[in-house]
Amino acid sequence: MTSTFAIGGDLVVPRLGFGAMRLTGQPGNFGPYADWEGGKALLRRAVELGVRFFDTARAYGPGHNEALIADALHPYADGIVVATKGGIDKLSPTQLVRDASPATLTRQVDEALARLRVERIDLFQLHWIDPAVPIEESVGALEAARLAGKIRHIGLSNVDRTALDRALAVAPIASVQNRLNTEERESEALVDYTASKGIAFIPYGPLGAHPMQQGARLDPAAALRWLLARSPNIVIIPGTTRVAHLEANMRALEAH
Repeated sequence: MTSTFAIGGDLVVPRLGFGAMRLTGQPGNFGPYADWEGGKALLRRAVELGVRFFDTARAYGPGHNEALIADALHPYADGIVVATKGGIDKLSPTQLVRDASPATLTRQVDEALARLRVERIDLFQLHWIDPAVPIEESVGALEAARLAGKIRHIGLSNVDRTALDRALAVAPIASVQNRLNTEERESEALVDYTASKGIAFIPYGPLGAHPMQQGARLDPAAALRWLLARSPNIVIIPGTTRVAHLEANMRALEAH
């Protein structure tokens, strides 16, 4: 049982990271997090406990979550890896709009660079496939940004094997982020496929929580340990707004 994974072959991180989506306005993960200073303290405590991988997205806020991470952690210590996502905008607590056109993704990469206060984004993932845009065009825009030095690695979220293979024909893919937990296992075959290719699998909803509601449905320790044991390419990103929950989640990794 390995405790780390090298995302993209070079970003070595502990396999228990932090999903920051909950550090946004509620309901609906919309607007800035109400306890901004408390959110900063939680993120800094995560670093103290050994977390090195932080997951965010443009849609979380939108934009406010990326800004909170930068406010808390910039300048980033050596070894800190921040992943964000684009291709979705949030217009209200209940309204998401997909736009993964090359022009939009190119602009969103630039805006994420500014909000995260970095010159290069460690991992930029396509949040959802836009049904109006072939995935090859979306990934092509991210590959252009990678070649320009704006992003280090490209990832995908909410995809199946066919979409992954189409993306791989355009650019190297470092990660896949799909929903997976002990009760929702539709992506298990993709876990094995990504493992065979050295691609990180980042399960969201690891504790079974509803994306728009707080609270784990599954026993956290058992759920996290199952994921850690499932495959060595899995990097987990449980999210919380409480230090006590964060510390309990970290103990799940220590048990391995």
